[in-house]
Amino acid sequence: MPYVVDFKDVSTIGLESSPVADALAGLRANEARYYSNKYGHAFALSPASEVPEVVDRVSRILKDERDLVIGSRPLEATSFEVDGLRMDYVFYESGLSINVMYSVDAGGKRAVGFKLADGMDVPQELETRFKFARQKSKLAGVIRGSYFVIKGEY
Repeated sequence: MPYVVDFKDVSTIGLESSPVADALAGLRANEARYYSNKYGHAFALSPASEVPEVVDRVSRILKDERDLVIGSRPLEATSFEVDGLRMDYVFYESGLSINVMYSVDAGGKRAVGFKLADGMDVPQELETRFKFARQKSKLAGVIRGSYFVIKGEY
């Protein structure tokens, strides 16, 4: 059953097994606030086991585009469309969040974004391959992020 993320009263529901659950909840709330403010969209997530097609799609894109396999267990995932973009999100137990932005229209923006919850180490599979920029968030503390552009068709 989907859980609508409340960015005013941050909760660790669904993320309790993460060693950085509080920071990951803040990161998740930060994303919810962004989509609420920019698009009026309620950011709702399901347990990853209930939406395996989302986790599989994100995993396939990572594998095909950059030969990446994420070692952490996926906890929650969602897929939705806003403003001509299909957005897929997966939140992992390690504190990693991956989003895939895929324009519905040919030639539009298509990218994979990585965000690391405050307090987590850079995952080994990403460590030598990406540089992470820092941004501060009232909800999430310091978020480290990186991305790459998707070249293939999915």
